[in-house]
Amino acid sequence: METLKALVDNQFNVVAVVTQPDKPVGRHGSVLQPSAVKQYALEKGLPVLQPEKMKDPAFVEALRSYRANLQVVVAFRMLPEVVWAMPEYGTFNVHAALLPHYRGAAPINWAIINGETETGVTTFFLDHDIDTGRIIMQLPFAIPDEADVEFVYDGLMHLGASICLLTIDRIIAAGGHPETWEQESGEWRVESGELKAAPKIFKETCQIVWSKTAKQVYDFIRGLSPVPGAWTTLSRSGVKDTVLKIFKTTKTTLPATVQPGQLVADRKHLFIACADYLLQIDELQLAGKKRMDAPSFLNGMKDLGDYSAK
Repeated sequence: METLKALVDNQFNVVAVVTQPDKPVGRHGSVLQPSAVKQYALEKGLPVLQPEKMKDPAFVEALRSYRANLQVVVAFRMLPEVVWAMPEYGTFNVHAALLPHYRGAAPINWAIINGETETGVTTFFLDHDIDTGRIIMQLPFAIPDEADVEFVYDGLMHLGASICLLTIDRIIAAGGHPETWEQESGEWRVESGELKAAPKIFKETCQIVWSKTAKQVYDFIRGLSPVPGAWTTLSRSGVKDTVLKIFKTTKTTLPATVQPGQLVADRKHLFIACADYLLQIDELQLAGKKRMDAPSFLNGMKDLGDYSAK
């Protein structure tokens, strides 16, 4: 929504807004909740289209009736050619990564999980394949070592709004046909086999593997925090396994002298062993409980030495 606000605030002629259909909420799904984008658009008096299917002839004709010169896509589903090829100057996407790396649905998560120190935003013209079109502009964004998804998402959201405005200015200055670059050419060239992907994240993707290094586990957890959340299973002989989500950790230089996944604790600190070092667990959530800090968790647990995470 930050990009839409920037377009409106800078007095661009936004002729219509396309967003997702209202979502059913509540116990029985009887109440429909509009997206924040729709609510903002209506507040500004902008027409809103909410297609169930992007190829729906009624939607396509309604969209065509607005006679837009250019379309901008931010965090939306894949568009069919009949939609992205409609405007005179085409359709460009604002993608939360430095393409060609991290094509896909979850670029922010995977950049952090992989321990990147830099990501960014890219604008590119849509074509037939996902995230492969000709690059118009890129802007970098530093990822601090302690940053989680929320921090990076917020930063890229504002950076994305900025690059959108700059890209439109560039397109206008070029009469609708700015200089662009093929992905994986020139400075964007990637050696064979080194392209980093950003596939959709599922529940099973989020399970922590404690046999990896502490640095890898640390990056994995912050790359999924606060949502969807990295998780592990607390296991103890004779007790039903319990799912534990972990949101925040601290790296240590304490050697892991127990098996990966083994819990180690004192009165105020909780650690879990990785392949090389102990990882300090700072914020976590037991299934059915609220998110809490480690001392609160320790106050409610006994005999932690009998537990392991897997």
